Amino acid sequence: MRTRRPLIAGNWKMYKTAAEAVEFVRQFLPRVDGVGDRDIMIAPAFPALEAVGGALKGTAVALGAQDLFWEAEGAYTGQVAPRMLTACGCRYVIIGHSERRQYFGETDEGVCRKLQAAVKAGLVPVMCVGETEQEREAGQTFSILDKQLQNGLKDSIADQLASLVVAYEPVWAIGTGKTATAAQAQEAHRFIRSKVAQMFGSALSGAMRVLYGGSVKPENISELMALGDIDGALVGGASLKPDSFANIVKFD
Repeated sequence: MRTRRPLIAGNWKMYKTAAEAVEFVRQFLPRVDGVGDRDIMIAPAFPALEAVGGALKGTAVALGAQDLFWEAEGAYTGQVAPRMLTACGCRYVIIGHSERRQYFGETDEGVCRKLQAAVKAGLVPVMCVGETEQEREAGQTFSILDKQLQNGLKDSIADQLASLVVAYEPVWAIGTGKTATAAQAQEAHRFIRSKVAQMFGSALSGAMRVLYGGSVKPENISELMALGDIDGALVGGASLKPDSFANIVKFD
């Protein structure tokens, strides 16, 4: 019996203009009409946020952003403040995605500051953690997850994290077509939950949603969602087509 409400989130990365994103929403919404026992989130690129927010207004599908900066305003060229996201209608924000870490120098310390800023702004943080293929082969999966969770959440208290979502994304499975086996995914998710319990108590860890991200497709979503500690998915490429994403949302 599932006790946590599933969340299926689409991370569109650097795809879709505002017009293309709104057309996706037009096609997608009828396909998920009547789905009421799970949460759905779409995170378009920054230039499409306001348009997609308008298209989603009044629907059950929530708007998310792919990143944010930790300051409220200032001379930070190229950055986006939390209140700019909420003004567009965002309810969620992805923090610490592996591509941000890999290509743009995101650190655990930066993740920590961004998470604090998101919580302060009333946004639901989707904090990403995960190991590379090299780290997994070296037997470092749990030590990497431990470090990322410890550092990313170090300045938080349990009361601040009531809405926290953690996304486990094995870096070696993102955009590669590889997916962690059911046993690998469940093992990592269970470790994440146990670490959060150790840091903040069993009430938070028991209520917290942990998502799987890594080549999630309509063909594997049901197997993943059958696992006890997986509460949803952070979907990349398969979220870019209305049919594909709707089929993932409507997993059995």
